[in-house]
Amino acid sequence: MDRMLYVAMSGAKQAMEQQASVANNMANVSTPGFRAQVNSFRAVPVVGGDEPSTRAFVVATTPGADFSPGPLTQTGRDLDVAVHGDGWLVVQTSDGGEAYTRVGNLQVGADGQLLTMGARPVVGEGGALVLPPGAKVQIASNGAITARGAGDPLVGVAEVGRLKLVNPPTTDLVRGDDGLFRMRDGLPPAEADAAVTVASGVVEGSNVNPVEAMVSMIAQARSFEMQMKSMQTANENAQSANKLLAYG
Repeated sequence: MDRMLYVAMSGAKQAMEQQASVANNMANVSTPGFRAQVNSFRAVPVVGGDEPSTRAFVVATTPGADFSPGPLTQTGRDLDVAVHGDGWLVVQTSDGGEAYTRVGNLQVGADGQLLTMGARPVVGEGGALVLPPGAKVQIASNGAITARGAGDPLVGVAEVGRLKLVNPPTTDLVRGDDGLFRMRDGLPPAEADAAVTVASGVVEGSNVNPVEAMVSMIAQARSFEMQMKSMQTANENAQSANKLLAYG
């Protein structure tokens, strides 16, 4: 009975964790550039002494992410960019390091620095990106940023910086609690990749499929109920066995 309880308990625990992951994905259906979280599980045999392994329990592996691209929405806004295919924008974290995101709805801070909507500084190939106040900004497909002030000629516009676009292997990336991706511990920051391009006036949406997420949420709820039923059955069997022993 103790094995049955342990197997059911481990299954219920993982079903709850998967439910939380699916709920987080559902909550970010409308979040630009969001990458759906994917949880993986594996079966581990229950080994006890010299007895054969007739049961297995569930353990979770390291959570991953679905890196497939999300839908693109035309906005016509000069500071909106979306990465074509594989690749990432680079932002600066609070500790001065680098993190990677697909969120491309950018803004200009009070000091002229280019920021994400989450107020994280966008990193350029030469460092921080600072734009002239009141300038009309254009972002080319290679990430080059030009700014033209009021009254400036249409030709000979100066380049003020270039977005740092990277494309590290997805196996080298881990998602942080803030939703940003970083290189795994021990790996250096990703180098700029000239093959990565962006589209201006476009925002990439979340790659979460709301219908699939809803179906998964229902399936996980049913799985949790099944595990709880197994625990209840194990308890009832234990009580019946105790009665037999008491009156045997």
